[in-house]
Amino acid sequence: METFHITGNRITIEELFEATVSNATVVLSDAAKAKILRCRETIENLMKSGKIVYGVNTGFGKLCDTHISPEEAGDLQRNIVMSHACGVGKPLPAEVVKMIMMITVARFSKGHSGIRLETVRTLVDMINCGVRPIVPEKGSLGASGDLVPLAHIALVLIGMGEAEYNGERMAGAEAMERAGIKPVSLEYKEGLALLNGTQVMSALGNFALIEAYKLYKTANLSAALTVEALKGHTSSFDSRIHKIRPHNGQIVTAHAMLSILFGSSNTNLSQNLQDAYSLRCIPQVHGATYDALGYVREVLETELNSVTDNPLIFPDEGDVLSGGNFHGQPLALALDFLAIAVSEIANISERRIERLVNPQLSGLDPFLVKNSGLNSGLMIAQYTAASLVSENKIFASPASVDSIPSSANQEDHVSMGSISARKLAGIIENVRNVLAIELLCGAQAIDLGNRRDSLSPVTVNLYDAIREIAPMLDKDRILYTDIDAIAGIIAKGDILHNTEYLYKR
Repeated sequence: METFHITGNRITIEELFEATVSNATVVLSDAAKAKILRCRETIENLMKSGKIVYGVNTGFGKLCDTHISPEEAGDLQRNIVMSHACGVGKPLPAEVVKMIMMITVARFSKGHSGIRLETVRTLVDMINCGVRPIVPEKGSLGASGDLVPLAHIALVLIGMGEAEYNGERMAGAEAMERAGIKPVSLEYKEGLALLNGTQVMSALGNFALIEAYKLYKTANLSAALTVEALKGHTSSFDSRIHKIRPHNGQIVTAHAMLSILFGSSNTNLSQNLQDAYSLRCIPQVHGATYDALGYVREVLETELNSVTDNPLIFPDEGDVLSGGNFHGQPLALALDFLAIAVSEIANISERRIERLVNPQLSGLDPFLVKNSGLNSGLMIAQYTAASLVSENKIFASPASVDSIPSSANQEDHVSMGSISARKLAGIIENVRNVLAIELLCGAQAIDLGNRRDSLSPVTVNLYDAIREIAPMLDKDRILYTDIDAIAGIIAKGDILHNTEYLYKR
């Protein structure tokens, strides 16, 4: 993608993601500019009329009854940015910050925020010139939006704070100067517009969702390799079973499993009448995760195309309304659900790993290595998987069930949505590593059974991709490099090359 046009119309998560990770130039359309200008004119007319408007000529939060004179309007907006920049912890990744900024521009383009066009243009210039504010990851309650992290972005916009430019961390003023961008002097409503909103939890959620879809598809591949390694039955993927319990994800996953395994000579060889649940119930478990991803996608995409600051301006009626669109509850609940759904991928994968390394269950060499006893093989790889699954149970505990009142009880219920979003990053990484371990064990089991030539066309490509970076384990060696390498190709999506057809019916 060379150019990303922000028009004030609907954006998809995929479009936003592609624009974020590429070097696409952000362009504000004429229609979006017109909406921003019209909304700003409404604010200026209201100020000329002497109307009292929250956050425009009043204090903030509990101080909303304090009137601010026109002469102090600029100081008011500058002060809110400085006072709210209280974040702590390590910085958010630069790509996440870029997406946050792009979502902010997209929301302003809808013409309900009252910000000046010059200010929005400066934000666009920062995106296009590579100025990435340093945004500490912790501090948001997710109620008046992501006030604290968004304040750190606004700091750089006004020539303060810190930023990364050309890979170097420096003062925000210096980054703006090097990029040839003049900092903004804020006017009526602008500081508040820049700080209110759910852009941080939204961006983190969008990145997590993209990764979650990759993990779901990778899990189907790793599970199929394990089915072949354990000579499992394909009857449990028969479409007749799933048509009479027609959850969409279950049907999609069963179809994918049959497609992945089509042409294999390694299946239906087990002497057991029924496979264990970790094999037999792949469509039900993976499929439930797929359905959860669909729900979360709907929530995130709705949020991406929403206006979430406060107060909101309605130019057609000339009204300014205070509401709660900045409250992160819809996202907090959805992201907690995503955490649970993605964790389940690792839960069932770890059980398949256990079946592979356990000679009583697999019929293979103990811990998938010859001369076991002298060699420990993949024994401790399963330990690592079990550890990651256990950690995910902590990460999957919902943040959205908590609330701590703030601003002298004016903001007496908060979502904790940014915490829900941040926990996802840890879960995603853990699930990726568990799947890497399953793939490593599955390939080893295929080697021990000398069944590479009996794999399906899909799984033989999968096996070969693993073996390109992690050779067969004939005796003990350091394994973390193998796990890292396989996790790396999962993260890049390389392992999913030419598999999209499996999900097109």
